[in-house]
Amino acid sequence: MARQFQSLASHFITFFVLSSVITMPATGKTRNFEKSLDRKTYIELGHEKISHFRVYWHDIVSGRAPTSVSIVKPYDNNSTTAFGLIRMIDNPLTEGPDVKSKLIGRAQGFYGSAAQENVSLLMSMNFAFCVGKYNGSTITVFGRNEVFSKVREMPVIGGSGLFRFARGYVQASTHSLDLKSGDAVVMYNVYVMHY
Repeated sequence: MARQFQSLASHFITFFVLSSVITMPATGKTRNFEKSLDRKTYIELGHEKISHFRVYWHDIVSGRAPTSVSIVKPYDNNSTTAFGLIRMIDNPLTEGPDVKSKLIGRAQGFYGSAAQENVSLLMSMNFAFCVGKYNGSTITVFGRNEVFSKVREMPVIGGSGLFRFARGYVQASTHSLDLKSGDAVVMYNVYVMHY
């Protein structure tokens, strides 16, 4: 019993010493891995604004030059939801629903079928713009897309270029879907807050 008590006391002391060392504030004047920045010295902030974009996303899975390719096959080929399917995308974003309308950018990333009972996708993509003042800037969308709902909402979780510190949401609605080929055109309304 005394030996068990000594062992328990020894473990308690070791835990106490280690937790004290781990939680002690760092001393000294330099920090090697981080420092606080004054927001105004890092970026010319001005006033935060909200922008709205409407783009058409073309998911082309058929033909000689698909923009959406399967990289992981569904878990079960007989599944009605294609659960487990993952596609890498480089989809055109255009001004209008016709794929030949003005190219605004590319949706680059992937989506996967993430539900067993309905067609819901996990979307992870960057809208990489290629025109006007937003050329080279990106908006990052990450979220759940329940394909057969009339309107699906997903969060904007960040961005780059003119969209640094971006946050907001997108609303997706299917413009057209060819069930035979699998090709789809989806209208995305993007609402993004940025500086």
